[in-house]
Amino acid sequence: MTMNAIGEEGSVTSAAAALGYTPSAISQQLLRLEREAGQPLLDRHARGMTATDAGLVLATHARKVLRQLAAAESDLAEIAGVRRGSVTLGTFPTVGSSFLPLAVRRYRELYPNITLTISSGREDHLVRMLEEGTVAMSFLWDYEWQRINNDELVLTELFNDPTVLLVGSTHRLARRRTVRMADLADEPWIIRAGGHPVVEVLQRSAVAAGFTPTIAFQANDYQEAQAMVSVGLGIALAPRTATVNQHPDVRVVSLGDTAPSRRVLVAHRPGRVRSAAELALHEVLVETASTYA
Repeated sequence: MTMNAIGEEGSVTSAAAALGYTPSAISQQLLRLEREAGQPLLDRHARGMTATDAGLVLATHARKVLRQLAAAESDLAEIAGVRRGSVTLGTFPTVGSSFLPLAVRRYRELYPNITLTISSGREDHLVRMLEEGTVAMSFLWDYEWQRINNDELVLTELFNDPTVLLVGSTHRLARRRTVRMADLADEPWIIRAGGHPVVEVLQRSAVAAGFTPTIAFQANDYQEAQAMVSVGLGIALAPRTATVNQHPDVRVVSLGDTAPSRRVLVAHRPGRVRSAAELALHEVLVETASTYA
């Protein structure tokens, strides 16, 4: 904890303030750690402190231990009945606005007295919440070229989420039910900004179809992407779950097998003490997914 705080705050004084200790106490803990490690853990310089290689290794292990302690506290709370009659779930926006409401409705019908708490976030944040026990379960997703490989998680595949094409209502392809990526070589494209995974989907699909996509606009979310598609600025790819709230001037067209789909999964930690409420939610998610697909 001390090493992590100093590394994050940049000085003993700031770390002491963050942890609620005196600077002297933090300095003593640091000296004790360095004696036990047998080597310096921090480089001292005029602008503060930075971790040595040994310090970085120790901090990495410390963070893992802290996550495990947080998970242990979560499990003990479950056994003690602190969370009896409640369950926590993590999700991400496209599933949270499409599949999840159907499952929540069914869960509330079956178990009206159980409190369901849901947190939405990016996938790295969801994995961290799972590891720390902040949520009992979480939705995750992956593509075939980058499968989730984490021994700390148990994965259950729920359904396949196809990649679809978004075009404006007056686009030449708007009345088509299916098109192939090879038919789109000359089109301008609207993509998600910030290295969003759907960008790699487009790049891989375009390469397989023999062209390099021309980018017309980078959108911050799928609503913005649909708005630009609706006025003819370009066309876009999206997971099907992202099209539930469809813009009235946008049409959704199937790409068949010419664009990769993603798996939508629900994950939990192995060895976790799973409450009856959690197991019931898992069952509802699986059952809902069997008809949703």
